[in-house]
Amino acid sequence: MASQYHISSLVVQYRPDTQQSVLAALSAIEGAEVHAQTPLHKLVVTLESTNGPAIQAKVDDIRGIPGVLSTVLVYQQVEPLTEEEWI
Repeated sequence: MASQYHISSLVVQYRPDTQQSVLAALSAIEGAEVHAQTPLHKLVVTLESTNGPAIQAKVDDIRGIPGVLSTVLVYQQVEPLTEEEWI
């Protein structure tokens, strides 16, 4: 059972010609959500999990998406869950 909830946000920059495939790959990552896109081929992405190492694994997965040029972690928060909130 999980006792913590992890939330992270990152900026993901990608090659312009890979926008659709990058968005498709991100949508396949559980707990990942794209919140914004810029004209400079950057995405604001959040990751959520009840496991810290799972967040790092998801960041690594994003870095491995063909067309992704960089990922920059902007924010990370860990919240304790009460026993009733355990997932």
